[in-house]
Amino acid sequence: MTATTADSVLTARAVLLDMDGTLVNSDAVVERCWRRWADRHGLDFDEVIKVVHGRQGYASMAVLLPERPMAENYAENREMLAAETADMEGVVPIPGAPAFMAALAGLRLPHALVTSADVPLSTGRMAAAGLGLPDVRVTAESVGASKPDPEGFLKGAAELGFDPADCLVFEDSEAGILAGRAAGMRVVGVGARAAALGPTVHVDDLTGVRIADAGGGEFRLTFG
Repeated sequence: MTATTADSVLTARAVLLDMDGTLVNSDAVVERCWRRWADRHGLDFDEVIKVVHGRQGYASMAVLLPERPMAENYAENREMLAAETADMEGVVPIPGAPAFMAALAGLRLPHALVTSADVPLSTGRMAAAGLGLPDVRVTAESVGASKPDPEGFLKGAAELGFDPADCLVFEDSEAGILAGRAAGMRVVGVGARAAALGPTVHVDDLTGVRIADAGGGEFRLTFG
């Protein structure tokens, strides 16, 4: 697939979608839960929040507390997931996400959710944001390694039945963008966090994304 950078057009046969920061704004919940965690461990919250976006909780904890046994990270990750799932206050769609998801479904563009959240958290947040769940979901339970490992995106492409080069990733975080690149995919960076991370195309949100059927199983996505 090719990009025409002059008019910000990409073509793809399938789309792989991160959730938090890409489709759903859950920053308020994430910050509340991780601030409590940072305070409990005597860590600077400003440094903690730089790490956690895009990664599974245990992977973030391993970066922030490198000497701690992984068993403790996995245990606290389960607690973190439960706390986040119980807190949906302030969860809203990213601007343009409802229309974007409707366009994907209406055009029957193959797409999958690839998220570091588990099934309960992803189900809850998508519902809180008023967004429908794709038929294909790659969640925390589906993979053995967290982003920035490419496993999730590669699994998503495989489940949809497409080569990585035919897939377009939508991501907001450094870990997610690195994962998409490592999977051999082009990446649309969404939001302020993604702007400085060198995605193939950057958009402030999803309001300016337009999708058209290009024929032959290809879809044209225009960004502007």
